[in-house]
Amino acid sequence: MIRQEEVYRIGKLGKTHGVKGEISFLVDDDVFDRVDADHLILDIDGILVPFFIEEYRFRSDTVVLVKFEGVDTQQRAAELTGCHVYFLRTLADDDDGQFSLASLVGFDITDAATGTPIGRIAGIDDTTANLLFCLESGQLIPASDDFITDINTDTRQIAMSLPEGLLEL
Repeated sequence: MIRQEEVYRIGKLGKTHGVKGEISFLVDDDVFDRVDADHLILDIDGILVPFFIEEYRFRSDTVVLVKFEGVDTQQRAAELTGCHVYFLRTLADDDDGQFSLASLVGFDITDAATGTPIGRIAGIDDTTANLLFCLESGQLIPASDDFITDINTDTRQIAMSLPEGLLEL
């Protein structure tokens, strides 16, 4: 059984395409393009289920038309519309040290100097010019390389050296 902490969200399935089971996949993360994977994980009624990829093709930078094995009709593909799509963290971690921002959701942030916990990342806000870590507490922290001193994928921790007073804002 696949557990939630083993995966991270990379997009959502959109509408069907054609009558042979293709469906549009709205991609939020480029890991799908960087890492070879023979399957994606779909959230079906709260259960994480692997779906093996038969074929896919990019329609744009953010939309992929995907055909899953065993999904051969428009009706069957329509049943998957709206499902969130996840990627295994272990596959993403093997990506030559490259990190996807979405893969950092669930990591704990600590102060690099003192080791004091700052909070857990609940999401990434990329709607502004500066990327922000959205913590479970509701606090926003700049996701800048200038502040990140270490990322440990084994312990799922990020050490940050933040400017004095930033956490009080």
